[in-house]
Amino acid sequence: MIEINRIYNENNLDTTNRMPDNFLDLTVTSPPYDNLRTYNGFSFDFENLAKELFRVTKIGGVVVWVVGDATINGSETLTSFKQAIYFREVGFNLHDTMFYRRQSRFPDDKRYQNAIEYMFVFSKNEPKTINLIADKKNLTGGTTRIGASERNIDGSMRETWLSKTSGTIKNFGIRDNIWEIQTGFNQSSKDIIAFEHPAIFPEKLAKDHILSWSNENDLVYDPFMGSGTTAKMCIITNRKYIGSEISAEYYELANKRIKPYEDQLKLAI
Repeated sequence: MIEINRIYNENNLDTTNRMPDNFLDLTVTSPPYDNLRTYNGFSFDFENLAKELFRVTKIGGVVVWVVGDATINGSETLTSFKQAIYFREVGFNLHDTMFYRRQSRFPDDKRYQNAIEYMFVFSKNEPKTINLIADKKNLTGGTTRIGASERNIDGSMRETWLSKTSGTIKNFGIRDNIWEIQTGFNQSSKDIIAFEHPAIFPEKLAKDHILSWSNENDLVYDPFMGSGTTAKMCIITNRKYIGSEISAEYYELANKRIKPYEDQLKLAI
């Protein structure tokens, strides 16, 4: 048996092994990668975790995998792409390749400073829940829509759906797949305790993916719970959560961090 709204201090494979098939609506996580951060000496079994995530994800469920690459001996490792290909091999669709643009940078005098990480959105068949966030300011918002066209493969022109719609352009449209997220002290989170973890998962990033690919009361999993960001954002957005955290130190940190939010929720009920 497995309990909902609980973080488990164990290997994530021990947690998923207790889950039934087609159990999770969404997974949102950022695994340790390429030794860019020491993680209390722990490592993880990526391939078996990917297989387990496919098994326990519902049909139409989504896995958001936030990852990046180190540069070793002058070359990027391509770990992120290797993992994306493996997720495809175990059965997932790659629904979207998104980018998270950090405010912080990794200094390097031999190449342009790295400001991005990949956010791979995998789905088990077509996603059953898509709540695209519309907060991108339209420069032509409030004006009348003008018809549009585009070229076919042979170069001829054809109408698009825009040319068949009329009315006023909305002030805000759906954002693109490059998200700029504030990071760093007092930016990734206002919870000072969270910065006892070496690599905080930014709250806005986790929250926006939770809102995008799940509905209230859905079940969200984070196999690398770390400082507890995913659990906190689930509590705030009225989702259920399960987390795995192999480090006892970070497990205690995550539970201490989310307790005030769980207490507020209990008082509200």
